[in-house]
Order: sequence, then structure tokens, then C-alpha cells
Amino acid sequence: MPPARSVGSAPHLARGQAGEDAAAAHLRRVGYAILARNWRVRSLELDLVCRDGQTVVFVEVKTRGAGSLATPAEGLSPAKMNRLARAAAHWLSAHDAWDRPCRFDLVAVREENGRLVVEHEQDAFDLSQAMPRQVSWQPW
Repeated sequence: MPPARSVGSAPHLARGQAGEDAAAAHLRRVGYAILARNWRVRSLELDLVCRDGQTVVFVEVKTRGAGSLATPAEGLSPAKMNRLARAAAHWLSAHDAWDRPCRFDLVAVREENGRLVVEHEQDAFDLSQAMPRQVSWQPW
């Protein structure tokens, strides 16, 4: 019987980690401070939490391999936006940062000709796209 593969060695997980590393390096190059990586609360996760000037930026990283038919941005569904907004609310509460301006960015990473290409979209979505009307963004 062959040895069991560790979860960390799965190709899609390695690709995702490489994409996240490329995204973090890009954001640092353009002046962002990385505050957290893979921040979790319950079943919610934020890939990267950054600071751009005084703005807290919640960054979703989407990585696609060579030959993928889906674009990275297509992975940012309304349900995913809602989960990101809920995770961001938890982060803001945990860090007593409700008074800080914030936004949601998308970093799309694609593999092309054996290298990673990074595209950064600021303000990838706003709360009107992510939160149903009956749900409050702020905890009060």
C-alpha cells in the first residue's frame, strides 16, 4: 500500500499557497503592510488582512493553474462575498477597529508559461453586493 499523502502535499493546496505567497509579495511591493494571513474565526477565513495607509484591506486571493477554464475572479461569488464580509466584521471586532476605513480587494493569480501572473483589483466588491439588506454590517 502506498504511503498516505499529507494534505499539505496536494497539488491544489500547493498551488494555492504559491498564489498566496505571490499575492503577499506583490502587496508588499506596492506598499501594503500585511497584518494577518489565513486569519480564521469558526468556519470563516480571510486570506490576507493588510493596511494600505489608514485603510484596512481584506484581500481574497484566487489562484488558477495553467489551462483552467475559470478565471480567478469567477470564484468570487455572492455567497463568497457574504462570507468574506462576515469574516471581516469578526476581524474588525476582534481588533477594535470599527472606526477604521476598510475595503475588499481581489488578487487574482494565474499560472502562465510556468510563471505566476498577479492582477490586483482594489474595491473588488462592496457591502451592497455581499450582505443581504436585513443583515447589519456593524455589530451595533
